Parts: sequence; C-alpha cells; structure tokens
Amino acid sequence: MDSRRLPDLPPAGDRAATRAWVAAHLGGLTAEGPDGVRASPRFAGGQDAADAALAAYDVAGYARRRNEVWPPERRGASGLSPYIRHGLLPLPRVWAHVEGGPAADVRKFRDELLWQEYARHLYARLGPRTGRALRTEPPGRGGDTAWPEPWPREMACMDLTVGELERDGWLVNQTRMWLASQWVVRAGHPWRAGEDRFFTHLLDGSRAANRLGWQWTVGAASKPYGFSRWQVEKRAPGLCDGCALRTRCPIQAWPPERRGAPAHDPPDALRGDPDLPATAGPDTPRLDHDRAPELVWLTAESLGRDDPALAAHPGLPALFVFDRARLARWRLSGKRLTFLAETLAGLAAERPLEAWLGDPGEVLEGRAVAATFTPVPGWRALARRIAPAAVHPWPWLVPPHDGRLQSYSAWRRAAKQPAAR
Repeated sequence: MDSRRLPDLPPAGDRAATRAWVAAHLGGLTAEGPDGVRASPRFAGGQDAADAALAAYDVAGYARRRNEVWPPERRGASGLSPYIRHGLLPLPRVWAHVEGGPAADVRKFRDELLWQEYARHLYARLGPRTGRALRTEPPGRGGDTAWPEPWPREMACMDLTVGELERDGWLVNQTRMWLASQWVVRAGHPWRAGEDRFFTHLLDGSRAANRLGWQWTVGAASKPYGFSRWQVEKRAPGLCDGCALRTRCPIQAWPPERRGAPAHDPPDALRGDPDLPATAGPDTPRLDHDRAPELVWLTAESLGRDDPALAAHPGLPALFVFDRARLARWRLSGKRLTFLAETLAGLAAERPLEAWLGDPGEVLEGRAVAATFTPVPGWRALARRIAPAAVHPWPWLVPPHDGRLQSYSAWRRAAKQPAAR
C-alpha cells in the first residue's frame, strides 16, 4: 500500500482550515466526498473543548431529564460522549467529576458510564463476534415494502432526529432508541445496516457502544423497544403539532410485539474469558529493555493529553495513521474525520506530531514506538505485527474479569466496584 505522510495540520482552533485540510487529504474517503466535508456545528474536537465541556457539566437533574428530547433546553444528556469515545475524557475522570452531586443523579449518571465500560469489555473479549453475540436475531418484517425508507423525513420525529444525526453527529440516547426501533421493529430493515448508518455519522460511534445499543433496542437479548407516538409526545411535547402526519400518524399505535427467533449459539467466550491478559492488557508498563521508544503511536480510542503513553514519554513526538483501507470501506462522514483532525491539531500544538494516510503496519513497522494498550481487536493484531517498545496500561474504570458477559447485570455481579481516582 502506498502510505504517505500528510502535510502538517492547521493551527489548533482554526476550524475552517482544519475542515479544508480534511477535504483536501481525506475527502475522497468520506461519505460526502471532498466538496461535502463539514465540521459538526455542535462539537469541536480537541482536549481544550473536552475539558471545557466537562468543567461546564453539572449532573444535577440528570436522572429526571436525561431522556428529554424537545425542546433542546429540556435535555439533561451530558454531551460528553464524543470526548469519552476518543479518550479525551477517560471514564475514571468523568466518574470523579460528578462526585458530590445529588445522589440519585450521580447514581444514574455513573450507571451509564458503567454501561460504556461493559460495552468495552464485551467488545474487547468478543471483537467482531459482537455482531451476532447475543441470544436471538432481532425481529423484523423481512423487507416489508410498507416502509421502503426506514426513517421517513415527513415524520417530524424522524426529521428532527435524522437531521441531528447527519448535521451534528450526535443524538441523545432516547432518540437513538427511536431511530433503531423505527429501523428494525417497524420498518423491518436489517439492524446491522442501521448500525452502520449510525457509525457513519456519530462522533462517538464505536463498534462497542453503538452495536450494543442497537442490539438492546431491537430486542437481540430480550424484548424489543416499541417506539410509538406516545414516546414522542412524552419526551418531545409539541413536536407532533407541526408534523405533516399528525392526523394520520404511522406510529400512532404500539407496534405489534414480535420476538426474534434463536439464530445461533452464543460464543463460549460470553461465559468466560479464555485469555484475560489479552483482553485486559498489562497492569503495569510492558517494556522492551533492548529498545528505547522513539515516538508515541496514537489511535482514535486514545487521543487525550493524558493518554498513558503520551504522559509517560513527554519528550517524544507522536504519530497517527489514518487507515486508508478502513476509511475506504467505512466511508465515514467528513465531520467525524474533522473532529479527529481538530483533536490532532491540538496535540500538534504541544509536541511534534506526524499524520499519515495508508497502512498503519507499513508506517509503524521497524520503528520503536510507545503505545497505550487499546481494548479493540485491531489494535492487538497490529501490535503483534509491529512489536511496540513500550505498552502502557489502558485506563479502565473497572478492570476486566473472566466471568459472564451475557448481560450487563451478569457483568456487574462479577465486576469490581470502580475505585475513587
């Protein structure tokens, strides 16, 4: 593969220049093409933006308002997930931030952080098998032509939520469930195609949390979430009043209850981890004493200023590779790549940073790199190929265990309580 070093990133904070940089060098690999690359108007990438968002966040009222959708000022969602997903706000730091808030709000907020951690544990252990890991195949109508478009924009609830997905690259959890349920339970379209649609646009999109959310909503583990007009009127009061279909709402009634049929046997790894050290990574830095690191290898999962490898090697330059083959296959929205580029530009203002496009293995092979262990299968495969000179522990909120992962509750029963940090 023809890997090449990209020109230096624009100055940190220059959103227009960063968008233009993405359009020029990565635009041909995006969903929109070079002329359609846009930045999210709601979220800017970078550590400074992440720190400001966390500092401004007050957990008070979260339990009561987290599921509110419309008008936006009623919402209680934190909006921190894009920064959590990319390691700008590690889960232990966010956990500590809400200490001292109202007990019910802190409890509910931290429970959502634990769901994020559970998703990471599940994906770290099973990898791509999470695409079929739960007990049943979600129900659907098998291509019912009554819903050729899963998200009809003439419905006000769909127009609002699909618009936010495609424009901002973010949704509150409630509307993620609306869209997933509408896609599968009502329209009968394959859930993996819907998951891919989310993955294209969501700034916090990951195969861990995104996939688990779809499986839960569409009933892959138990009962599907039944999206109907009732939820819209409860969570978005007044939205239906301006809908062109308000007098003939296609989701007026509760959807028929349908359960998926067993599709396969669950992987044995759901019952126990055959290789916990590979799943969890090292507890302490793992060093090759014959090689001193010459640079820090960064991945999209860990781009924060406090990334363990960055923090342990403050004098080393950093390197990030945009994986050409994966981008060509995924066709992510340009706003996702712009968010990443904005984050990299912030790091480049603090230390030398190389940005590359091509095959990460080709770029990194033969170089002595320091890296932070990352709980995704692709990282482990690449690390075996390039043999990092130093591997630093992942900042887990809860250390992985070798017990059951069939459900969140089973995982919690075996998991350690998060330690105060």
